[in-house]
Amino acid sequence: MLHTPITRRSLLGLGGAAAASLMFAGCTSERSDGKVEVEIVSYKQEAVSIFEQIMKDFNASHDDIYLNIQSPADAVTVMKTRFVRENYPDVIGIGGDADYASFVDSQILADVSDYQGMSKVQGAYKDILKSVTYVPLDGIYGVPYVANAAGMLYNVDMFERKGWAIPETWDELIELCETIKNEGKVAPFYLGYADTWTILSPWNSITANMVPSDLARQVNAGKAKFADYYGEPARRMRQMLKYCQTSVDTGQKVPGPFSMSYNDACTAFGNGSCAMYPCGSFAVPQILSSSTGNINIGMFPMPSAQSPDDRIVVSGVDLQWCVAQSCPHKDAVYEVIDYLAEPDNLQTYISDQRAIPCIEGDFKLDPLFDGIAEWLDDGKVLDYLDHSYPSAMAVDAQLQTMLQNSADDDTAIQQFLEKFDTDWQRYNRDVIRKVTEYESQQ
Repeated sequence: MLHTPITRRSLLGLGGAAAASLMFAGCTSERSDGKVEVEIVSYKQEAVSIFEQIMKDFNASHDDIYLNIQSPADAVTVMKTRFVRENYPDVIGIGGDADYASFVDSQILADVSDYQGMSKVQGAYKDILKSVTYVPLDGIYGVPYVANAAGMLYNVDMFERKGWAIPETWDELIELCETIKNEGKVAPFYLGYADTWTILSPWNSITANMVPSDLARQVNAGKAKFADYYGEPARRMRQMLKYCQTSVDTGQKVPGPFSMSYNDACTAFGNGSCAMYPCGSFAVPQILSSSTGNINIGMFPMPSAQSPDDRIVVSGVDLQWCVAQSCPHKDAVYEVIDYLAEPDNLQTYISDQRAIPCIEGDFKLDPLFDGIAEWLDDGKVLDYLDHSYPSAMAVDAQLQTMLQNSADDDTAIQQFLEKFDTDWQRYNRDVIRKVTEYESQQ
């Protein structure tokens, strides 16, 4: 395994971030009351109340360990700042994304293959974590806790009332869109592309069904180009614009997809102005909080695979527990992780956050996931593609530019593909170098 030394520039990348480190003092292994303190810094601010209750219950029932869970604003920046100052929390709670890959590459995280509870983690999510890292690794550097999923959200009651079947192929989806458009009552989709990050959700779901699962790794190894695979997904993204709010005569004047925000699109879907919303489970709380009625939301896999039998669901590790390499009390940490994974505690989390457990067991999932339960149970899931994209590339903005391009499809898509491959080489130089060195040693 190859590593790059950790530096202030590589970890922080932001001026003034050092001030954030003052939020935490360095923790010690043993408190004045004799208990071992286990400090967790989590990026899940929306779950603060749940973790506060779990922390309270844990500390009331353990006389040898004190659990301290912090969920600061801008948590990842706080983590990076502490790492630079070598003031490591015992555990960090992050997603399985590029930040995780960077932390692994910098040798900050411990191999947790010896954690006995790992045998209860679904294999698909362990594989997803391995796929995120720059080069193949022997160990595993995080304990997956919960996941989320993306595909096509839909209005269940509207579908049942209209007798619309769930599309299983792209042609069937377009036929459904034509049916809805011709009725003229609602739009097939509302899209809130003014917030560019929302473009990544349909892009991930469409493209993951159409390209090799290890395409980013192939490109880094010089064995492929994105231009060889991304053309058709880009064409389908442009095709969807024909069935969004301003392309359909619904009898109401609304902002176009590039003027409407994420919150606007969530509200429109929640209020029944459209039949479907290409997004993820993370949007459901916003949809429900902003809608005026009680919408019954379901989800089905994005039907962009060549065959219905080949459909997959995009699902990433939304929260995992990563142990610092420097942690002096790994046994205590594992006891805490065991407690967090106890069925009652995990069920409390997944019920409140509408999450998917990464741990095997008899858990009750939100009805939202009924339509993709088969895929989750069988492990037919792949990670979000953008977890491998360098943030400096601003892929969401590139996609927005491609979608707004007034040129014909072939021209707009060709310009997008050329820029994507060029920028990948520019912004991914260090990773490409690591992969090239790794490949040369095999």
